[in-house]
Parts: sequence; C-alpha cells; structure tokens
Amino acid sequence: MLRKTDFFIDGKWVAPTVAKELDVINPADEQPFAVISLGSAADVDKAVAAAQRAFPVWSATSREERITLLEKLLAAYKRRVGDMAQAISWEMGAPIKLALESQAASGSGHIKSFIDVLKSFEFEEPLNEKNPQERIVREPIGVCGLITPWNWPMNQVALKVVPALAAGCTVVLKPSEIAPMSSIVFAEMMEEAGFPAGVFNMVNGDGPTVGEAMSRHPGIDMMSFTGSTRAGVAVTKASADTVKRVALELGGKSPNIVFDDADLTDAVTRGLAHCFENTGQSCNAPTRMLVQRPVYAKAVDIAARYAATVKVGNPAEDGDHIGPLSSDVQFDKVQAMIDAGIKEGARVVAGGLGRPEGFNRGYYVRPTVFADANNDMRIAREEIFGPVVAMIPFETEEEAIAIANDTPYGLSAYVQTGDKARAQRVARKLRAGMVQINGTDRPYGSPFGGYKQSGLGREGGKWGLEDFLEVKAISGFEEGLG
Repeated sequence: MLRKTDFFIDGKWVAPTVAKELDVINPADEQPFAVISLGSAADVDKAVAAAQRAFPVWSATSREERITLLEKLLAAYKRRVGDMAQAISWEMGAPIKLALESQAASGSGHIKSFIDVLKSFEFEEPLNEKNPQERIVREPIGVCGLITPWNWPMNQVALKVVPALAAGCTVVLKPSEIAPMSSIVFAEMMEEAGFPAGVFNMVNGDGPTVGEAMSRHPGIDMMSFTGSTRAGVAVTKASADTVKRVALELGGKSPNIVFDDADLTDAVTRGLAHCFENTGQSCNAPTRMLVQRPVYAKAVDIAARYAATVKVGNPAEDGDHIGPLSSDVQFDKVQAMIDAGIKEGARVVAGGLGRPEGFNRGYYVRPTVFADANNDMRIAREEIFGPVVAMIPFETEEEAIAIANDTPYGLSAYVQTGDKARAQRVARKLRAGMVQINGTDRPYGSPFGGYKQSGLGREGGKWGLEDFLEVKAISGFEEGLG
C-alpha cells in the first residue's frame, strides 16, 4: 500500500492541516492500492499564499529562464515515463500499453509543444504599422487554480500547468481524487526540475471542498477546469463573486457522420475503435454514429461484428484490449444508461448490460452498440462516458447536419466521406470546436475545446498560452526606452 498523504506547497511536501485519508481504488480489482489525504480550505489558503508570494518574481522571469526549466521538466518526465504510465494504469484502469503509449505520452507531447510555442510567442507588439506607439502587451493573469479530471490525467495536467507557467503565472493544482497518483508523480518531476518555491503547488481533495474553496478564493485570479458540464457550471458560479476568468473544457456527445460514399468498413471500425479507446472515457469520443440510409444496415452489421471482437482485459497485461471503467460510480452510471437505451427501444446489436463473460469483479463493462437509435433518446443526448455507441440513420446531408448539431454540446465532430468538397462543406456547418475528416489525427499544438456547453476557451498551442494572459494597451510607447 502506497502512502502519499502530503501536499506539495511552497516547494515542500507538507502534511495536510487536518488529516482526512482516502483510499485510492484500483478499478481492475476494486481494491485499494494507495492512500492520500483530502485537503481543506485551510490547505488551499496555504497554497494560494505561496503562489501569491512567488508570482512577482516568477512573472518577471525571462522567456529563456522559463524555457530552461520547462526543458528540465521534459527531461524528468521522459526519465520517469514508466512510473507515470504505471500510476495511470493503477489509478484509472488504463491498459498498460495505452497508459504508456497514449496517456503518459500525451504529457511529454504537450510539454514539448508548449516549449516550442513559448520560443516564438509574441508577448509584445505594436498595434499596427500605422500606430507603432500603441503597444500591445500580454502579461500573466496571476495565480491560477487548475482542476483536472481522472480520465486523461496527464493530458489535462500538462495542458494546464505548462502554459500557465510558460505565461508567467503561478498555480495551484487539484487533481481528481479518483486518480491522484499520476499528479503526485508529476509534482515530484516539478520538484526535480527545480522550479522556484511557490510557482507550482498541489493540493489533493474533492470538488465540493477543495474545488469550491479554490473557485471562491479571492487570491486566485483564474480557474481552469476540465470535467463534467455540471461541475463546470458549479465552478463558474463559485468564481462569479470574485469575477475570475474561467476556462472550461467540459462534456461532449460527438457526432460521427458516415456518408454512403465513405469506405464503410474503415469508417465504421475506426469510429468504434476511437469510441472504445480508454473504455469510452473521453469527452471527444464519437459516441453518435450517424449513417446514411443506403448503407445503414450494412454499417450496423459491420459494427456488430467489430464490437464482438473487442477484447476486455486486465490493464496490467500487455495488449490492445480495453480495461475497466474508473470507479463504481462510473460503472453504475454506464449500466443505467445501457438500461435506458434498451427501455427506450434502441436495438442492442453488441454488448449490453452486465460485466463481460469471465469477470465477476472489477468495473468492467461490455462494449455496446445500439442500432435504430434516434436523437431524442437519452443514449443520444447524454454523455455516457463508457464504451457505448448509438447508431442513427439519416437520409440527406442537411438532415445529418441537423441531427449532429441537435445537442447541448459542441466539442468534437467527425466526417467520413469520399467527397472532399462535401467533407469541407459539412465541417464548416458543424457547431463543434474540432472536426476531423476521414480519420485525420489532431497534432500537438492544435486548439482543444468546444462550443455551447462543451466549454469556454481553448487548450493547446498558442491558444492555450493566451488563455493565461491579460492584454494591456500602452499608448504613447516609444521604442528603445527602458
């Protein structure tokens, strides 16, 4: 049993103000493998005070100083990537291959990307050629509270911590209490890299206590949150009294439009593989598969046959199988949503209720495909966050766009077609922050975020850096002075 009950505050590992221990559960066997402490408002006060003390000096550091420290962080991360992958696999059930090659790798990928952005980012520039004495200056916003989720822990930690520090901000991080171990490893890397005391602080805890205290804290200038839309609304409301900037990356119910001229087998299997990756626990998963009517029956058959081949297995074992869901709460939610789909009349063509054959413990679920769904069903409107796909037929391009946009979310969308002109035309009409055509990958540095209830702001690349900066206009600025 690992004991990691201290918090990282002001450059030191310190005990919580009041001990409140919590077991960290391995979702593969439902057994605790570590113990952490849940923090309190008093711990948040200490972390914020440290960040405030560090801000004046850190915000004045040069670009070169920040790059040097971020490069040291990247080196430390690469040295310990195996430890990071193991922590992620234990805490949220990611199969070890996925944990190493995708989950942990995303952290180093984002660190490197932000280093590249920082090297060329323009923090100061004239308004335009006609107004050279109107100087536009981008300055760090201040102390930033960062709340990260359990599903892609290092992806989100890197997307928040690194650009905030690159911008000159100081931070207080609260990782998910369900998956805190990877962030503890990350904090050890920050310590190894040698960031000044108070620049990076981490307090473990739950949302209603630590998250709420951070959102309401008058010493925090900005909150950046990734998680459910419900929790994002709570962060926004709690932040309103102090008029904080709030950046949100929230839920999704992403459509995957498959036209009848697409390579059908490739489009359907790729869509299911993407949805089932990480056991469906990705906010941008293509969970609604919209298929044009002439090829709909064939697509359903392809989907059913493919889903039957998807293996579920122990995350400690190597391979391309999927692991368990992250927690008992998530398991119960996914089971309830599958049951709702059945009761609403959707046709189960693969998977269904209960654990896969051979499993009597662990939060494992059956990869599930519903056919003959419609966009009024709960399985088509609510974020399930499990390996569940709802297949919906459509007739025309216009109907596909209407169904795709008929959602409170707008994070991602996917288009599969052999017609390049149609692909671009449809992509422009989809109300989503990210659109991927025919399986194209998104590179590091591309902006991540969505429309509507999928969030506010963008993470990644120069847009992620800009989120942590204030814009100041200085009139009468004369070059060469000061």
